Amino acid sequence: MAAGARILAGIVFELIQEDLTSFEERLKGELRSSVAFIEAIGDDLVGAGGKRLRPSLSFLAGRLLRADAERSMLVALAVELLHSASLLHDDLIDDAQTRRGSQAAFRRYGNVVSVMSGDFMLARVLDLLAETGSAAFTRLMSRTAAAICEGEVLQFQTATLEDYSFDAYDAVIEGKTAILLASALEGVAILADAGEDARRAVRAYGMRYGRAFQMQDDYLDLLGDAERLGKPVGGDLREGKATYPVLLLLLEHGVDEVRTILRRHASREGDVARVVELVEEHGADERTRVRIREEAERAVEALAGFPGSPAREALTDLAEREIARAR
Repeated sequence: MAAGARILAGIVFELIQEDLTSFEERLKGELRSSVAFIEAIGDDLVGAGGKRLRPSLSFLAGRLLRADAERSMLVALAVELLHSASLLHDDLIDDAQTRRGSQAAFRRYGNVVSVMSGDFMLARVLDLLAETGSAAFTRLMSRTAAAICEGEVLQFQTATLEDYSFDAYDAVIEGKTAILLASALEGVAILADAGEDARRAVRAYGMRYGRAFQMQDDYLDLLGDAERLGKPVGGDLREGKATYPVLLLLLEHGVDEVRTILRRHASREGDVARVVELVEEHGADERTRVRIREEAERAVEALAGFPGSPAREALTDLAEREIARAR
């Protein structure tokens, strides 16, 4: 079972299966173009699928808040297209080989086509925002897009200047992941006129769950099983990125050896294994699992003000899965 399927298994998938099926058809329509290469990249995006975590959160928020189904769909489409555009750009920036098991778009079609196809998706986001007629949702998406850009640049800046800190790491994972998950939920609350308390609650859930989710991905990138992940471990180290367990070594245990390995992007044989050894030796793996668990538990707490419902249960289940993945 693929990672995305595992994440959306059980009550979550059962509750929104029809929504996700409709979403795939609508997404295909949003990506239609008379230009063959843009159309092809859009077809690749729909065909690859992925976790569809962000639209799933929008549909669950819609059920939690009893929102109009079409409003939830518009938020789901806008958020997923913004996410997909950022991935096209990120793959080029990171010089990635693959995306979701297939050759990265810029390697297949070239830099210009890949970048402009990402921009095409951003244009489709603007159209969807206009369709909602909501200045508040438009403002939310504008600020979300800005935060995504800031997170990516901050990650590069931190590695370049070796200016490592926990605050910078939190800002990066919020920009990379958490803020878009939060917007998938908060956008529905805005369009449903759900009230300020509900809006704050679903945003808090999204930010906390998003932090847990990204920290878990970072943890598995270093300490996971390569066969289960379907890719080699240590990718972040090879890009010079210091994730939470590595930051614990640098900032709390003063392990300068790790700084040296980061500086050379773990280019020597045995570098990744050595960092794993140091992480386990200093207990940074367990400290990371504790932090992930805390963020997931706080995400569940954010839902306390909502009455019991299948949607609340599904959102709780998603957060608790991050606790299970951290074991």
